[in-house]
Amino acid sequence: MSKTRLAQAVAFATLGASLTLPSLAHAEFIKDSKAGLELRNFYLNRDLRNSTAAQQSKREEWAQGFIFKAESGFTEGTVGFGLDAYAGLGLKLDSSDERAGTNLLPNSFGNEGPDEYSEATAALKVKMSKTVAKVGGLMPKLPIVSSGDSRLLPQVFNGGMINSQEIDGLSLNGGQLREVNFRNSTDSQDIIATNVGGQSDRYNFAGGDYKFNGGNTTVGLWYGELEDIYDQKLYNLVHIQPIGDWKLGANLAYFDSQDNGKKLGGTLDNDLTSVNLWAGLGAHTFRLGYQDVSGENAFPFLNETDPYIVNYLQILDFTRKDEQSWQARYDINFASYGVPGLVAFVRYVTGEDFAGAGGRDGKEWERDLDISYTVQEGPLKNLGVRWRNAMVRSNAAATGGDLDENRLIVSYSIPLL
Repeated sequence: MSKTRLAQAVAFATLGASLTLPSLAHAEFIKDSKAGLELRNFYLNRDLRNSTAAQQSKREEWAQGFIFKAESGFTEGTVGFGLDAYAGLGLKLDSSDERAGTNLLPNSFGNEGPDEYSEATAALKVKMSKTVAKVGGLMPKLPIVSSGDSRLLPQVFNGGMINSQEIDGLSLNGGQLREVNFRNSTDSQDIIATNVGGQSDRYNFAGGDYKFNGGNTTVGLWYGELEDIYDQKLYNLVHIQPIGDWKLGANLAYFDSQDNGKKLGGTLDNDLTSVNLWAGLGAHTFRLGYQDVSGENAFPFLNETDPYIVNYLQILDFTRKDEQSWQARYDINFASYGVPGLVAFVRYVTGEDFAGAGGRDGKEWERDLDISYTVQEGPLKNLGVRWRNAMVRSNAAATGGDLDENRLIVSYSIPLL
């Protein structure tokens, strides 16, 4: 049954290449095509440390995901046509009513949910010169909107977008997203935002970045609008500076958010400043981060996406009203010590100055440990194992916000083209 569902999803996602594209000049369409299947085995355990007897004490589930992605090249000619396809299948390996709600599966506390779920989509793309337009299922990875992929299956939007790189160093983007298929869902629905009420069937975005100084400096300007809820401007500067054996870097981002149109999310006025500084030497990278939320509200961003802020972590995002947070992080790449494919990092973030439960001064912190290894050669090449451990202590909630979490992810990528 499971293999049949996956085969049906893949077939639907790739159906139509010969029907939607011209029958002539397929050489580049096939030559530049690529496809792959990722097998993702995901175990998640979140200990809700100080829950009362009437509440859920932990969330613990185990699931297997199959992720198929294919990207064609373009047909020859002044205007080239192509097709991208995606299909996903999630299988429940272990769950229960009392432990559900990890967002690996379409369920919640008190509802174990179905044994499997699947989804499929495709996007038609058109290319002229160095400009590409896509319509259909999209997974944008832009500073103003970046689809999330932190669970079993990725988040997928329906809409259209365009990217133009006609001028060297300048990348321009724009588009409209109409619906979203969340990471643990099989249906598309209106778009909603974290920290803001209401929902909308239109998210409009535009902007771009320009690289100069030999590619060491990038400036970006972006605009996003969740229609009738909020609009947002992002100003961004990234600079990398080699000094001897060291590589220094800085990533500065400033968001200005306001309510929009019918104000379905209420009155909104928010500013967020994000600063990420790093210094790398050989196998070692040291990072410092600072994030400041000001204005009348918490920071709004599209639900389940990865916002372009320094303190968006495994569990917390430190985006509460008036919250200030600081990060210290250390990365190591063991390739320098003869173990290519093994990388790890540890980080600690503390936040304060927001309103805690019961009128207390808000304080919270998160510590993350992340270790991953990918086999580099041999019969198990591309097999990856990742362990993510997090601890959270927070007085933001009346019942307590203390959490301990472990995620174990085993993945295997199979190139098909």
